[in-house]
Amino acid sequence: MPRPRPLGRLGIAFAVTVAVAHLWANAFATLPELQAAGFHFGLFAVLCVLLFPASKTPWLRIAIDGTIATAAMAAAVYLYFAEDALYERGVELVASDWVAASVAILIVLELARRTTGWTVPVLTALALTYVVVWGPLVPGAFSFAGLSWETLLFRSYFGTDGMFGPIARISWTFVFMFILLGAFLVRSGAGDFILALARAAAGRMTGGPGIVAILGSGLMGSITGSAVANTVSTGVITIPLMKRAGFPPKFAGGVEAAASTGGQLMPPVMGAGAFVMASFTQISYLEIIAVSVLPALLYFFTVGVFVRIEAARIGLTPDPDVEPLWPVIQAGWHFLLPIAALAGLLIAGFTPVYSAAIAIVVTIAASWLSPNPMRLRDIIGAASDGAVSMAPTAMLLICVGLIVNVVGMTGVGNTFSLMLSSWAGGSLLLTIILVALASLVLGMGLPVTASYIVLATLSAPAIYGLMVEAELVTTLMQGASTPELSAYAMLVAPELVTSIGTAMSEADALTLLAALPADIRSGLADGLIAPALLTSMLLAAHLVIFWLSQDSNVTPPVALCAFAAASIAGTRPMETGFAAWKIAKGLYLVPLLFVYQPLITGTGLEPLVTALMAIPAFTALAAALHGYFAQPLSLPLRILLGIAGAAIIAPWGTLWMHAAVAAALATALGILWQRQAKKPAKEPVSTS
Repeated sequence: MPRPRPLGRLGIAFAVTVAVAHLWANAFATLPELQAAGFHFGLFAVLCVLLFPASKTPWLRIAIDGTIATAAMAAAVYLYFAEDALYERGVELVASDWVAASVAILIVLELARRTTGWTVPVLTALALTYVVVWGPLVPGAFSFAGLSWETLLFRSYFGTDGMFGPIARISWTFVFMFILLGAFLVRSGAGDFILALARAAAGRMTGGPGIVAILGSGLMGSITGSAVANTVSTGVITIPLMKRAGFPPKFAGGVEAAASTGGQLMPPVMGAGAFVMASFTQISYLEIIAVSVLPALLYFFTVGVFVRIEAARIGLTPDPDVEPLWPVIQAGWHFLLPIAALAGLLIAGFTPVYSAAIAIVVTIAASWLSPNPMRLRDIIGAASDGAVSMAPTAMLLICVGLIVNVVGMTGVGNTFSLMLSSWAGGSLLLTIILVALASLVLGMGLPVTASYIVLATLSAPAIYGLMVEAELVTTLMQGASTPELSAYAMLVAPELVTSIGTAMSEADALTLLAALPADIRSGLADGLIAPALLTSMLLAAHLVIFWLSQDSNVTPPVALCAFAAASIAGTRPMETGFAAWKIAKGLYLVPLLFVYQPLITGTGLEPLVTALMAIPAFTALAAALHGYFAQPLSLPLRILLGIAGAAIIAPWGTLWMHAAVAAALATALGILWQRQAKKPAKEPVSTS
């Protein structure tokens, strides 16, 4: 992503105006959502041309960017005044409608190019022209008869599902408010407190600087929701700290990149994708962040295991010269008040937008309990920082909204979902692997949020459908039935009618479901599966995609976080990228618990038991991958540990059988570690 140009005084004043306008729109205004999204586009379009100018030549910059800024605001104003007239004349576009819609689309494509690169606007242009130009030319399942340019422009500009539709609404409400909250927290000094707290809490551990990076990046990410920003803000402290402690530079950069990526998985702020997920699934944001805590902790645990193993391998010892924890908490406890207020308001049932607004006020008030209270210039700076950080995201989300609109109006999403299921042969694991590969390819060009939106639109129904089908098979095998099921079975599989209501075999259950049409299977699921379980399975399907979409931060050849960390660590970007990819294996392991174990779908203590049994499994898998656990591991032992770790995650037996295997594996790992601890200390391994 290109770096924004520093703003002058007038630019800062405009950025603050944009922030205030959005605060007003979220807290007090009663604008229709379409018009509000239009002004969101216009204001951030102007800010984008200030931050990402067209040319370094002053007169050329003024000519081009002045035209774009004026046209963007004109398109927003036109939308406000022209919508009623459009419907009064029967949704027939006149010349001015054509011009306004075309200009708005071209501007968002250009500004998305400036802020995120070529990939997003090129994909958007291909999607738009697919509707009108080349859709009829595509053979096979993806052939589309085509629509007129007039219909495309209407649905893209005036339509409630277009560039100013649900994705734009998420942008100007949830995403903006939480980015603004993060800017206020950073300006108030909360970022420095988080790093100090992490160092005090983990600095005395073996490999403490690496654990500090994990804690600091996780806590910082929980308030910023941006992986790359997390990397550069915490990495300038943690990476040199790890290098001085003795960690290899590429490993230090990899740890920071992997930990910062986890910041987008850590509640209460999980990046823009979490708000999009809430809109897609109609599941409350509170419920999403509530079930995301345990998975996020498991991810950070996997990163921590790699750190501890590497620290043991190179013979690092704890650092005794670390500030005690309690004085750090005493000095900065007030920085926790905004997060507590945010969590309390969400739990109390207030909307995320309202909760974020109150948390901003609490941030300002809490800063007055510190030696450096936020004064007017700090508040102005925080508002400006929030608007500047939001500008690329706003253009990205509006542009992606055009792609999502095309997917919906052409039915490509349903077609892709059916093809995905066909390619995987009905296997949930193969489907997840295919989605992971698609995520990796999309991540080479798309930011994380855009990658999630595209993949969720295309493949979430496939994952959800396979999860529901697996649960239906289990339900039928347990003898569950409905009157409608017997009637349907009489039509499509009469030989199985007598088995319904009894303990059906797995083969019979699969045969019966395969014979039923998709819409009947869906209705059957509503009758046989508890609504709460269906909701949790839908959320699990989206969380799988959300997690897999994060891999573009740490996976070569495009690994934004790893490359940012490499620049700080002074290492080769690709080496750091591969180190980060290895350390961030939790991105692929934890989602398996979403679909094969009750980490998301469980009730009562089941999620906690699942998390606890995953600890030895992930430890064993990390040791097998690293080839070291308290001592070098032979190849047969690595294979054995890998099989044991995978067995705990795999879909076999009951949860308690998995827990028993996990307990046995944990005991074996503990014995292995203790035996090595009794041996004489070895000389530290050279990392030069």
